Amino acid sequence: MVKARSQFKERSTATNVEIEVPVPSDATNPNIRTSMGSAAYAPERDAMVWKVKSFPGGKEYMCRAEFSLPSITAEEGAPEKKAPIRVKFEIPYFTVSGIQVRYLKIIEKSGYQALPWVRYITMAGEYELRLI
Repeated sequence: MVKARSQFKERSTATNVEIEVPVPSDATNPNIRTSMGSAAYAPERDAMVWKVKSFPGGKEYMCRAEFSLPSITAEEGAPEKKAPIRVKFEIPYFTVSGIQVRYLKIIEKSGYQALPWVRYITMAGEYELRLI
């Protein structure tokens, strides 16, 4: 089970949220349910990919997944290295730092009428969670 919670203000909304959860390479028979968005098993990436188009601030959604794991045995082997959970998202019109452009002046000598505006957007970049 994966719970995703947005910890930014309710007036903001994250878009194109993609959460990639690693699963063992021999996982089969996926049974996946989500409270929002869609999720699918991506065997070429050895991961379950959960996509949510719009994720409002202050909300929490869940994804439950069950897989058959034929290689699991009763014996304890060497600890397996776990891949990170990867998260991608965008939050338009939002800056984490709160920085804002208060004044913008454009000087254009060719006579072209330029419109001063600034586009704010927060992007995930490289956001990974390691499981211990």
